[in-house]
Amino acid sequence: MANRAWALTGGFGIDRLELTERPVVEPGPGQARVRVEWVSLNRRDLLLVEGSYSPRQTFPIVPCSDGAGIVEAVGPGCKRAKVGDRVVIHFFPDWISGEPDMAKLSTALGGPGGDGPLQDTIVITEQALAKLPSELSTEAASTLPCAALTAWAAVVEHGGLKPGSIVVTQGTGGVSLFALQFAKMLGARVIATTSSAAKAEKLRELGADLILNYRDEPDWTRRARAEAGGAIDLIVEVGGADTLDASLRLIRPGGTLALIGVLSGAKASFNLPLAVMRQVRLQGVTCGHRENLEDMLRAITVKGIDPVISHRFRFGQAREAFACMAANAHVGKIVIGTRQPE
Repeated sequence: MANRAWALTGGFGIDRLELTERPVVEPGPGQARVRVEWVSLNRRDLLLVEGSYSPRQTFPIVPCSDGAGIVEAVGPGCKRAKVGDRVVIHFFPDWISGEPDMAKLSTALGGPGGDGPLQDTIVITEQALAKLPSELSTEAASTLPCAALTAWAAVVEHGGLKPGSIVVTQGTGGVSLFALQFAKMLGARVIATTSSAAKAEKLRELGADLILNYRDEPDWTRRARAEAGGAIDLIVEVGGADTLDASLRLIRPGGTLALIGVLSGAKASFNLPLAVMRQVRLQGVTCGHRENLEDMLRAITVKGIDPVISHRFRFGQAREAFACMAANAHVGKIVIGTRQPE
């Protein structure tokens, strides 16, 4: 039996993704083989395929960070995983708990750390697997390891939110929508930004308390500050170079900027004395560890939080899925079903 895998085999670019066939690998000691059912895309995955995330990436490489499915085989000594378990795969297989370090972070899937889940099956350490509650589908779970866990870390782990805290989210990408949902779960007020009236409707459905269109209202930060009484506690900063300085001026003294995305560029200039004198906390966020993931799964189940899925593609449509992300045609997550009829 062959294992189908989308791979970059000799160069970067969406058009250079190739559908390949590989032998099915048997799991070794402490490993499990997961039959992947759903994969979701993240901006990182697109950047890797385009060549800007890891320009020295060696080939071949199977992209994607997030996947969920069913354990179909286990190797000797496995204790956490058993055949038939429905699981989600943690993005950093060796980051189980505690603080990150370079060794743990270097195991990230779908990049320099090794092949990602955009394939029929993946063999991985059982320590990277989190068992799914019965209420959560593998499709929904596939959206969680990067976008949702990053939002969870920003809002729940680092945000220090209390009921009535004020949060600013930017746009309608996966991280921003999950951040909105988690902030509302904690009783916070959310000011959400967008450039689209159509996308604003989704923000409204998810409970945003104030929606500001930064394209129609260039001085939106003034209104946000006025509405919040100057007391914005957390900004989920996904914009990067073009938004960081405005976020720094908007956050309250002692507030937190959760630095996550680089949508408008990776290198930014900002007012350093302003950050120092106002004791602003600049907190980089890169997902979280597996125990964070398990905590988040329990909260999502108890609170009934549904991931926002924008587009669904079949396995054979992987290139179209990446093109959809490149065109910014989505609101929420893009998923690829490996078991869907072609």
